[in-house]
Amino acid sequence: MDSIEEKIKRIQAGEACLFSDIIRLYQQRIYLYCFRLLNNKEEAEDAVQDVFIKAYQNIGQFRPQADFTSWLYKVAYHHCLNQLRRQKFQHQLRRLLRQEVTVKSAEQTVENRLFSEPVSAALEQLNMEDRNLLILRIFEDKSFAEIGEILGVSTATVRKRYERTRGKLKKAIERREKQLWARAN
Repeated sequence: MDSIEEKIKRIQAGEACLFSDIIRLYQQRIYLYCFRLLNNKEEAEDAVQDVFIKAYQNIGQFRPQADFTSWLYKVAYHHCLNQLRRQKFQHQLRRLLRQEVTVKSAEQTVENRLFSEPVSAALEQLNMEDRNLLILRIFEDKSFAEIGEILGVSTATVRKRYERTRGKLKKAIERREKQLWARAN
């Protein structure tokens, strides 16, 4: 069985059919990552397809000195970041034009309730960069070095940002708990 590096070399050499092995290997992990960033099942499913298309189109730019998984997560991160920016722009445009926002479907409402634990609510209060850092470290179990590679910063910078972001998350969770406690009493 070929290692990932060997498969990548063979794909870069023209054996495109091997890319399906890459998809099978990483599809679920990239989906969960995109879902955590986008917080929407359908958008995450679409994002996974787009991420793998971009990865395939840019596979020639991958260099073996880097870890392929980190490279793939970097592609996914930038795709989701662009998606969120587009959504924010569209939302602002709708507000500007005073158009009504579409009503969520029953499925989306149930799904949001299932996945809206206090941590998710606190994560939504963080900016995209901080949320991504926590998702990579906590949910994706990436090392500080891998996160640094994905984000294009040093390991020391990642550690500092992580500690600051953990503090922000802790405060957000505490605020959320106080709000819930106040409502209950």
